[in-house]
Amino acid sequence: MIRVALADDQHLMRAGLSALLARADDITVVGEAADGAEAVTLALTARPDVVLMDIRMPGVDGIEATRRIVADPRLRAVRIVVLTTFDTDEHILDAIRAGASGFLLKNTEPDDLRAAVRTVAAGDALLSPSVTRRVMAAVAHGHRTDPARLARLTERERELLAEVAAGRSNDEIAGRLFLSPATTRTYVSRLLSKLDARDRAQLVHIAYESGLVRPGDPGR
Repeated sequence: MIRVALADDQHLMRAGLSALLARADDITVVGEAADGAEAVTLALTARPDVVLMDIRMPGVDGIEATRRIVADPRLRAVRIVVLTTFDTDEHILDAIRAGASGFLLKNTEPDDLRAAVRTVAAGDALLSPSVTRRVMAAVAHGHRTDPARLARLTERERELLAEVAAGRSNDEIAGRLFLSPATTRTYVSRLLSKLDARDRAQLVHIAYESGLVRPGDPGR
């Protein structure tokens, strides 16, 4: 059973999300929070698998709450999906940098909402290729990370990291690089470990921030 916590300052939004998620046999809502501070407390007490976190909340906002949850070693297994009204929200990039595993629009279709929760709970990033290109373009033109970080990787691992940055699934990567799905999963796990990344969303961030891939590269 996938345990989900909801954080949004609007009661009707929380009620709506809870009702939609309740229709899935494999998802249960374990608590609700009306602001970021409550969300952090809820994460500590309920230990959800996924937190659906509104970006804009009074007091402690969703970005700061995400940052606090990600920084707490006791909550390493918690995945955060930020909720926003517009996919052009300027704060999405800040949320990804803070450690969010992706984002959802508040008008997401019910089936897509439930599928998104399952995707993130399984350890995958919730970033569509089109959104990845736009959001990570800002990273590519901003601060660059220490190049030595990628020096830890083999050439094959760099190649696979570039595929992850393109928003491709493990099965798609396996087909493109002529690997078995099991081998692809092993490579992704190795990348997460070597780069000290929380999930695939952070791998995408690292790939763009380091300059390994750039917006406009073939296949991106």
